[in-house]
Amino acid sequence: MLSRAVLPLTRPNVLASAVRASALSRSFPYAAYKLSPGIQQRAKSSKGKNFRAPQPKEFAAEQPEFDTKAEPKTAESSEAPEAEQTPQKPLPDLTQGIPSTLAAELEGRMKKGPLNLTEDPTQSEEYSEEGKGGGDIPKGGYETSLDRRKARMANIMYAAMLLAGVAGVGYLGRNWETEDEERVHPETPSGWGLGLWYSRVKARMSDLTSYYKDPAFPKLLPDEDAEMRQPYTLVLSLEDLLVHSEWSREHGWRVAKRPGVDYFLRYLNQYYELVLFTSVPSMMADQVLRKLDPYRIIRWPLFREATRYKDGEYIKDLAYLNRDLSKVILLDTKEEHARYQPENAIVMDKWTGDPKDKELVALIPFLEYLAGMGVEDVRTVLKSFDGSAIPVEFAKREKAMRERFEKELAEEQKKKPNRGLANFASALGLKSARTLDGETTPSEGLAQGKMLWDQIRERGQKNYEMVEAEIRMNGEKWLAEMAAEEEKARQEQMQSMKGSFTGMFGSGSKEQ
Repeated sequence: MLSRAVLPLTRPNVLASAVRASALSRSFPYAAYKLSPGIQQRAKSSKGKNFRAPQPKEFAAEQPEFDTKAEPKTAESSEAPEAEQTPQKPLPDLTQGIPSTLAAELEGRMKKGPLNLTEDPTQSEEYSEEGKGGGDIPKGGYETSLDRRKARMANIMYAAMLLAGVAGVGYLGRNWETEDEERVHPETPSGWGLGLWYSRVKARMSDLTSYYKDPAFPKLLPDEDAEMRQPYTLVLSLEDLLVHSEWSREHGWRVAKRPGVDYFLRYLNQYYELVLFTSVPSMMADQVLRKLDPYRIIRWPLFREATRYKDGEYIKDLAYLNRDLSKVILLDTKEEHARYQPENAIVMDKWTGDPKDKELVALIPFLEYLAGMGVEDVRTVLKSFDGSAIPVEFAKREKAMRERFEKELAEEQKKKPNRGLANFASALGLKSARTLDGETTPSEGLAQGKMLWDQIRERGQKNYEMVEAEIRMNGEKWLAEMAAEEEKARQEQMQSMKGSFTGMFGSGSKEQ
């Protein structure tokens, strides 16, 4: 009510200010520029004449805004504006902070493209998303001199690298420089020709990458006198042959030892030079080997570093063993491991952890026969068993051999009992002298109806029992001695490392 009472009093002041503004517009010409062009023209034509300012309109006292007692609106007059009004959206909750319009602004800017102050904003749709359009400005106009210099240097570098590569390949295809190189590569002799040049390039590239693909040493086993070791070599795999590893959520990684592994290793140790050859890295396999063979029955362990890598597979190349391949047998579970010497390999099924497995132990009689009988070339014997289960086939052949032996022995005893046995033993190249350890001679064994193979097996069983007795009696002592040797070697290595570290700073001891 107070505002309605004060409002009429302020009206004259408003009109007076309007009159003063019109007077200023006559005295200052620049004020006419704010008016429309028609009014400006009339103002110029009336310059110098008596100009009358428009008089303020008088307002009637009956108008509602000057009436202090406004009548309430009727229902009909209030319904019409409300129907025309649009429903108002709920106001944002400012207690949670002012709403951000950044997402909407960025979305609108991405649709319109980046702002270019040097171009007409009305033509911004002609520009692509990258800011380079098809207008009057060429694409090179967006490239600085520094960018052009960088691109030029990059092209020069690419050309130099291409020329260097071509020159390097040409240099690799040159003739062999020494006789040793030509002797190492007999299949790629020196000479001119595209085929010979390509062969020499391939041979030299193979020599460069051999560090990563070939075994770490040209001889994986040391040179030894054949009289000081077993004449035959048995190469054994680790994974899924001697042990099986599996992972479970409850227990994590667990490694199981195959049934009969201890008997297999300790029995065949008297006939074979045992070699462990695995494609598992040494850091992982060494820990398993310590638990599997604590008494070091296996003489030589070889790990992934001794394998060859080709076509994504680790291959066990027996040619690097430094042993006569006619006396080497590889026992594995993957044919890919024996790709280079399949004639020396016995590929068995993978052991998956069955506690009742007997396949490994069933192979002992066959391996014992090869080494005990002194077979000249094991590859010919293995070839005769190709495509068959060796333990089953060997048992059949042994039965047939025993029947033939018993038949021949019976016939000789009928003709000349005493003399026949001697002749039969001499025909086999056996002497009648008694052995040093008190065992029966081969001729005496034949007289008792035992084949030479049976006598070899009896001797092997006695040797195995002796080894087991020694392990039971001195096993703990051997383990303690080996642990002491390892600790001593570790201490010496630590001292050597400490001396090298202090020597780098000139603070080594006087003894060093």
